[in-house]
Amino acid sequence: MPAVSFSHIGITVPDLDRAVKFYTEAFDLYLLMPPSEVMQDDSAIGEMCDDVFGPGWEKFRIAHVSTADGIGIELFEFPKTDDTPPPFEYWKPGIFHFCLQDSDMEARIKRIEELGGKQRMQRVRYYYPDEKPYRMVYCEDPFGNIIELYSHSYELTYSSGAYTG
Repeated sequence: MPAVSFSHIGITVPDLDRAVKFYTEAFDLYLLMPPSEVMQDDSAIGEMCDDVFGPGWEKFRIAHVSTADGIGIELFEFPKTDDTPPPFEYWKPGIFHFCLQDSDMEARIKRIEELGGKQRMQRVRYYYPDEKPYRMVYCEDPFGNIIELYSHSYELTYSSGAYTG
């Protein structure tokens, strides 16, 4: 079978309106669907959510944003969403970050910070100092979700000689 393509990632946040503002302004993402409410009912989406969440979920708010290359970020706000940032437990199973690409990392970091996020690493790092211009940095959204930034594509960063002397 051929390799699959990436569609979207879902992120739970305690404040959907703030998350939409952050992701659309910090990363210039496209707003595909503004914040909307989904109810537990007999609609197609209601029944699908029953399958995913099980009984008793009642309702939630959702919004959809997209990157320039069509990758989606689905933002969820549930009535009982805790606003405590998730622990940074990278050693446990599960997704601990996602990565976006931008060649002007310093400007992007500044915008992230202006919108309530933060730069997690002390500085932007080079993958191959004095050899290739590929850079990276870890940041956080205002809710503690980890976002990595790459200066170049994933393919360029890891192909042909990655981590070799």
